[in-house]
Amino acid sequence: MSSFPESLTDRYRRFRHRHFVLNADHYEELATYGQNPETMVISCSDSRVDPETIFSAMPGELFIVRNVANLVPPYETGGRYHGVSTAVEFAVMNLRIKNLIVMGHSGCGGVKAALDQSAAIQTEAQFISRWMSMLDDARLSVLAAHQNSPQAIKQEALEKEGIKQAIKNLRTFPFVRDQEERGRLALHGAHFDIKSGTLTVLNHSRGMFYPL
Repeated sequence: MSSFPESLTDRYRRFRHRHFVLNADHYEELATYGQNPETMVISCSDSRVDPETIFSAMPGELFIVRNVANLVPPYETGGRYHGVSTAVEFAVMNLRIKNLIVMGHSGCGGVKAALDQSAAIQTEAQFISRWMSMLDDARLSVLAAHQNSPQAIKQEALEKEGIKQAIKNLRTFPFVRDQEERGRLALHGAHFDIKSGTLTVLNHSRGMFYPL
């Protein structure tokens, strides 16, 4: 059996001494009374984009789901396993979150694979391509609008269209739509540029992203 990574062991010990001990009361309160976050973030699994770091969040403040390319499948009740849908249902119906943010980022590998299936190594199951097929319509729209644009422009455009698509899919969930219509839930889109550290947010009425 392989041993636990030594580098992570060292980092955990630093966490214990430098963070946990100093915030022991906060952790005890979370353990005793549970979590009560007001915000859910659906973000990419990419190791360079951590919502808690970007938003300077303490434990208990953000309910986070991460997956390849921060996608949200449309509402459907077939099949057996619904990871993203389960998290959305729990956050909206049980935690009663007030804000739901879909956050994409620059240089997303999943989006790159959506533009070019040869960009990612896949097995015969093609899990990546099947997952990214949720952006098929958006990809065709981006390619049509940016026929003569550099690949980087197409990449960023599809990253942002993917955020819009995720929000559109969220509104296919009856309980999400109901809470939004009642003014109890706000849906937001955001895009993080890794190189510059810039966060742009979606203006729903204009369909464009603007920097904070």
